[in-house]
Amino acid sequence: MDIGYLTRQTTWDLRQLDPDRPALSLEDEVTWTYGELHAQSNAYANSLLGLGVGKGDRVAILMHNSMEYWALYLGIVKIGAIAVRLNFRLTSAELEFVIGDSGTTVLCLDDGDGLAERIDAVRDRLDVRAYFCLATGERPAVPHWARAWDELAGGSREEPPAERPSDDDAAMLMYTSGTTGRPKGALWTHGNTAWFAAIQAMRWKFGPETVAMVNGPLYHVGGIEDSSIAALATGGHVVIIRSGKFDIRRVLQIAAHHGVTDVFLFPFMIYEMIDLPDLDGLDLSKMKRILSGGDPVLPYAISWLVERYPIEFVQVYGLTEGTPIIAASQGDEALRYPNSVGRPMPFSEISIRDDEGGVLPAGETGEIWTRSPVVCGEYWGRPDATAETFVDGWCRTGDNGYTNEAGLLVVSGRKKDMIRSGGENIYPAELEDVLIRHEAVQDVAVIGVPDPKYNETVCAVIVQAPGKTLTEQEIVEFSREHLAGYKKPRFVVFVSELPRTPSGKIMKFVLREKYQGIPQDTKPLS
Repeated sequence: MDIGYLTRQTTWDLRQLDPDRPALSLEDEVTWTYGELHAQSNAYANSLLGLGVGKGDRVAILMHNSMEYWALYLGIVKIGAIAVRLNFRLTSAELEFVIGDSGTTVLCLDDGDGLAERIDAVRDRLDVRAYFCLATGERPAVPHWARAWDELAGGSREEPPAERPSDDDAAMLMYTSGTTGRPKGALWTHGNTAWFAAIQAMRWKFGPETVAMVNGPLYHVGGIEDSSIAALATGGHVVIIRSGKFDIRRVLQIAAHHGVTDVFLFPFMIYEMIDLPDLDGLDLSKMKRILSGGDPVLPYAISWLVERYPIEFVQVYGLTEGTPIIAASQGDEALRYPNSVGRPMPFSEISIRDDEGGVLPAGETGEIWTRSPVVCGEYWGRPDATAETFVDGWCRTGDNGYTNEAGLLVVSGRKKDMIRSGGENIYPAELEDVLIRHEAVQDVAVIGVPDPKYNETVCAVIVQAPGKTLTEQEIVEFSREHLAGYKKPRFVVFVSELPRTPSGKIMKFVLREKYQGIPQDTKPLS
């Protein structure tokens, strides 16, 4: 089954879905029906065909959350092309690498947040043959080198004359932060996506009454694949929140307006919700389920939610390449076992392995391996990384965990030293690779330290080069020049040397133990 099914199901003689049903809403401002979404995605598909884009070609989307994002994504995949969903927070250098590595031939962006300026800075080094820029503000800033968006959006609204993709055809490339300083592109197929929709619909019984809310960016699996794909596949309604500063009060007002039934909230969003002084005026009676993941939600917050609202609170666990939601709690498991992420989803398997790949018994800690029809199985152009991560249909997650006494999965640590901050994955090696280039840095280790709002934040532990002077703010500014802002260190510590093993490996666990109290007694850097 290909992804085009989502809107194509409105067109059959034995119609499964009324084309006049609401499909997408942007906050409480505009709503598209399934028929409108189908027609607009066809327009994008036909325009791309007219540009010579065909099966397997890469079309990049560098845009903030919008209705057009969804329609463009569906238009790309309908003709068998591959959508490269770019993180709009990346710097010029990071974008240059991802666009070049993916072999993107058409790039679609909007004029928000300086995106055009970042692309223009590296455009001479990109092998992109066409750019399209969507004007979003009252005073649009469309660059001279981009073509008019109407040229892309104004294609025929009929079904595109292209071969329908198969289950095994690639649909989407999503780049994950790299542990060696370079991100890797996880390649999703149409089958991966269709299976993930079905798995979620089975687990949570999605249907036409489902109204799912998207708070995260659409470039992320949490924006399109988590909940939203399953809602659209079953005739439900998806509500999109604009990109930008998160406002929990505004989000809840929109949820009440649309009668949202299912919403994904990161832990810090839930804590902000609890701190709101007056929620009684909001009608959230339609809400059935709040999902959260990335980090455990504190027990008091779970208790507050389930006591105040008749909802199911669900802790989830997953990763882009190894199934975005591979495990989830059910019933009262999240409250009874708050450090657990529950049980495998339908058609999903989890195994705890030792360093040699041997299966460990319950209670013993080892690496979490996952297997499902949603495991992507391939990194774009990286056979070495593919062979290391994907073994006989399994995905080696790089996370450590164990099965507790109730048979639930507990994630106990990150084998790859990943930092999870505010819902974003930050890999220390990527920042270390940047900071070591500074002439005043002799040695560096990046660790995660506890943060009361975002669970973890970035701390750089630095050995200065002999005879050089350096300030904490200089380190922050240097990292900001090369990496997205959320990856910059919020704390910087200067030391005379880093603790190392006899073989020379930095003992980061020593640093984490030593500096875990930093957020309590040091003001974070801006």
